[in-house]
Amino acid sequence: MSDKPTVLFVCVHNAGRSQMAAGWLGHMGGDRIEVRSAGSAPAEQVNPVAVTAMREVGIDITAERPKVLTAGAVEASDVVITMGCGDACPIFPGKRYEDWKLDDPAGQDIEAVRRIRDEIKDRVGKLIADLLPA
Repeated sequence: MSDKPTVLFVCVHNAGRSQMAAGWLGHMGGDRIEVRSAGSAPAEQVNPVAVTAMREVGIDITAERPKVLTAGAVEASDVVITMGCGDACPIFPGKRYEDWKLDDPAGQDIEAVRRIRDEIKDRVGKLIADLLPA
C-alpha cells in the first residue's frame, strides 16, 4: 500500500451502495484516502433516493455518475469492497478484498435507504480506522 491507500467500492449498478460508500469515505477520510467506485453493470444515473439520503447528512453526490468496473481500476486499488456484485469482480493477488452484505437501495423508500446509508457510515468508519492507524 502506498502512503495514501486507494479504496474501490463496487456494486452492480454503481448507483446506490457504492456511491454512498464513496461519498462517506470522501467525507470522513478527506484527502488521506483515494476513493473510487464502479459497477459491473452501471446504471444510467445515481439512485435519486440515495442522493436525497446523503444530502440529509450534508454529503452531495449529485455530480457522481455510474462508472463501469475495469480490471485497471481493481489493479490500481489497495482495497476492493464489493457489495453484491458476486463473481463479476476481477481478482488480483495481493489486493485486500471485503464483501459488505448490504441491502440494495434500488426501488426502496427513503426510510430503507437511510438505514442502508447509516450502516455504510459505520462500516466506512471502521475501514478508516483500519487503514489509517492513529
